[in-house]
Amino acid sequence: MTAVPLPYRVVSNRPETTDTRTLTLRPVGEALPAFAPGQFAMLYAFGVGEIPVSVAGLQDGTLTHTIRGVGAVSRALCAVRPGTQVGVRGPLGTGWDLPAATGRDLLVVAGGIGLAPLRPLVQAALSTPRDHGRLNILIGARTPEDLLYRSEPDAWGRPYCGVTVDRAGPEWTGHVGVVTTLLDQAAFTPHETTAFVCGPEVMIRATARELLHRGVPAQHIRVSLERNMHCATGHCGHCQLGPLLLCRDGPVVGYDRAEPLLAVREL
Repeated sequence: MTAVPLPYRVVSNRPETTDTRTLTLRPVGEALPAFAPGQFAMLYAFGVGEIPVSVAGLQDGTLTHTIRGVGAVSRALCAVRPGTQVGVRGPLGTGWDLPAATGRDLLVVAGGIGLAPLRPLVQAALSTPRDHGRLNILIGARTPEDLLYRSEPDAWGRPYCGVTVDRAGPEWTGHVGVVTTLLDQAAFTPHETTAFVCGPEVMIRATARELLHRGVPAQHIRVSLERNMHCATGHCGHCQLGPLLLCRDGPVVGYDRAEPLLAVREL
């Protein structure tokens, strides 16, 4: 991992929703070391600043990042045009560690933009189907308009892939409800399952509680946590969660470690 951003050129900037874009980046010269699914990069908009963004794709020597424009830096990154250069630091943090789930059923549960860090995990699992058991992908969003990568679930084909929204108008013919309501449609053996969960913290807690109730061991529930990251090197302390510095010890941790920390209000 380099402490100095390397220049990457924006190959494409694709709209996902009204406030979310997917950028594909290619190195201008030297490339960063290989990222693992679940890790993140610090993306630098020149003259504005940098923010942490999970990797949403790792194909053909490019990096893919899906960004929601909610602040000055993220809005600047959402507005970059193809051909523009941005700075990239990484790879940073812990990954999903798919090899540790070899031979087990896989349960991927995504809420909102939490699907972005899980996307390369899904792609990796689909490319190695003999390495694991059944693959289930559960996707939730607030409304149909907030769904990411809308054409991809149909192309994933082999696994069970359920999609639900919290609120929908009469034009929506799919499932309505929180993402945990899809669990009854998934096929997995709880004590032989590894779950990967990413989304808003309230959704992570609710999903993990339901999985624990169904018999999935806490150490086999992997969650991706979010805190305010500044330096991404474990020095500034802004991303501290109890004994963890999430830029270094996370963002992906087992729920056996995360559960007691998330139970502490405002920790």
